[in-house]
Amino acid sequence: MSVGEWVSSRVFNLVHRHNLVYNTCWEDPRLDRQALQIGPDDSILVITSAGCNALDYALCGPRHVYAVDMNPRQNALLELKIAAIQKVDFETFFLIFGEGRFRHMTELYHDVLRGELTPFARRFWDKYVHRFFGKKRPFYFRGTAGAFARVMNTYIARVAKVRPWVERILNVQTIEEQREIYERHLREQVWTPVLRFMVSRDTMLSLVGVPRAQRQQIESQYSGGIAQYVQDAVEAVFAKLPLSDNYFWRVYIMGSYTRSCCPEYLKEENFLRLRSGLVDRISIHTDTVEGFLASGDVTVSRFVLLDHMDWLSGKYFPILEREWQAIFDHAAPGSRAIWRSGGLRTDFVDRVKVAWKGHPTTLRDQLTYHKEQAEELHAQCRVHTYGSFYIADLNV
Repeated sequence: MSVGEWVSSRVFNLVHRHNLVYNTCWEDPRLDRQALQIGPDDSILVITSAGCNALDYALCGPRHVYAVDMNPRQNALLELKIAAIQKVDFETFFLIFGEGRFRHMTELYHDVLRGELTPFARRFWDKYVHRFFGKKRPFYFRGTAGAFARVMNTYIARVAKVRPWVERILNVQTIEEQREIYERHLREQVWTPVLRFMVSRDTMLSLVGVPRAQRQQIESQYSGGIAQYVQDAVEAVFAKLPLSDNYFWRVYIMGSYTRSCCPEYLKEENFLRLRSGLVDRISIHTDTVEGFLASGDVTVSRFVLLDHMDWLSGKYFPILEREWQAIFDHAAPGSRAIWRSGGLRTDFVDRVKVAWKGHPTTLRDQLTYHKEQAEELHAQCRVHTYGSFYIADLNV
């Protein structure tokens, strides 16, 4: 390992082992619903992240949703959301997780929510609830992803000095208006050498969960490297795709959602459906995917693996192989997996070796990809920061 790799690894581990990284999910569940085709008999395994998408999948009425994450702080956030769904009214819930501000949050937490949490979640929120839901800034400018958002907002307002145009572009009605504002008032003003330098640093990327291995994957596959990759992704969002329902970018620019531009779980009719019983179908587990599957007699038919295989594709490849073996060992007939990647392709996945029915094989032979559907959905992605999207049936 080079000195640069060692430093990057230490910074990344420091960020991820001691912090709440994601305060909102950064994967578009509207695409996931189409890709997964969730039915009433499905059991879903999803890496928790901020829990938004676990709640979204529960709205589809599956048999069960297993939310699994190595970072117990991410699970503590989902626990808090579930407790609030069960214990507070919708208006209060939207103030907390829609607007990201509720001035009586500390009292509400201690009086109403705390008793619903597991011991770790209690210890975490006992220490941090006043900070994450304090008066100075909204919840979505907290955590390490929130810190990154604050840095970018400071740059937009004080360096590029285009804050009024950024706010205006969020509220126009047509893509043509978006494109005009972006090309005339944002592109050259925003994409300075300073910003390109910032978004290519491992330290900055660690705040939003991009490890060095993923950055190197992008650098090797994308013309212009990661700075050009990020610029092209942002340009697609602001000049080529509708922003009117893009709650992913809105929340990191404004620090809050609106009633009409927010995740599905923050809409009143869906909040009530979750409260009426659907949220009870979610269970939360602090573990690796492999560890969770190996620890119990569970059968899963839908696997949502986010982009974490990028993290394991290098020196942790043996862990990736053990994970996929556990997936096959616990997959129901007709199972399907989806994942994302920062790279334009994930050739390493096909090299993964597993044993199936007592015989050694590879994922190249055990997965049936839906490439056309994946490419079509990927083009519609409101997040648009991933290089590729995959839908694959497991041949079990």
